[in-house]
Amino acid sequence: MNLKLNGKIAIITGATSGIGEGIALTFAQEGAIPIIVGRDTVRGTEVLEKIKDLSPMSIFIAAELIDPEICKTVVDKVVNTFGSIDILVNNAGGNDSISLKDGSPEQFIDSLKANLVHYFSMAHFALPHLIQSKGNIVNIGSKVANLGQGGTSGYAAAKGGIQGLTREWAFDLLEHGIRVNEVIPAEVWTSSYEKWINRSPGAAKKLKEVVDKIPLGKRFTTVEEIANTVVFVASEVSAHTTGQHLFVDGGYTHLDRNA
Repeated sequence: MNLKLNGKIAIITGATSGIGEGIALTFAQEGAIPIIVGRDTVRGTEVLEKIKDLSPMSIFIAAELIDPEICKTVVDKVVNTFGSIDILVNNAGGNDSISLKDGSPEQFIDSLKANLVHYFSMAHFALPHLIQSKGNIVNIGSKVANLGQGGTSGYAAAKGGIQGLTREWAFDLLEHGIRVNEVIPAEVWTSSYEKWINRSPGAAKKLKEVVDKIPLGKRFTTVEEIANTVVFVASEVSAHTTGQHLFVDGGYTHLDRNA
């Protein structure tokens, strides 16, 4: 299937590892020009090296997106380099375990800045260019917004906010023909997840407990499966899809996990 992505400029935040890296690679495979945005210069350079044969025009932008002015700088650099923006994938963030019981209000606010506020900032500064291109936005969420997790109030609130913003922006931007959707993972096997599970007491038992709760196939979702959905929904092949929360999780969120 031709996704009609050749030459499309796609900004992916948090693209130096895990899901973000997978999304960048898949865009490159489909002929788009992924713009890799992240804090880790070493990893950003490595990702750029991985995709250079597929997308020699791609660039890496080192950025700490907690600062709205840095978000503006990222957008300005992309526009100055390529002249347009077609797709924005908001992905950067991390589960920081800022809890109600142990965290402070200041830590909660910092968590929202790290996981939610830059979604707004990036969309705000990219919007004039997305209007020109009739582009679209894909937000990456988390099942934590729907199911809770315990001990992670900041992250849960941020991901709940992302769900709300997805519907709000989809409605708000109808007049401009801009689509906005959210892709929601649950248990995805990444290098960071592997490191986390290996640090857990009784790692093998913990891993089995997680896998046993994934209804479809009793296996983790792959990075490629998340990336394929993101790239499809961002493509013109999905041109009449907007305001949707797409759960790519093997039924984890909506099916009986005890089945």
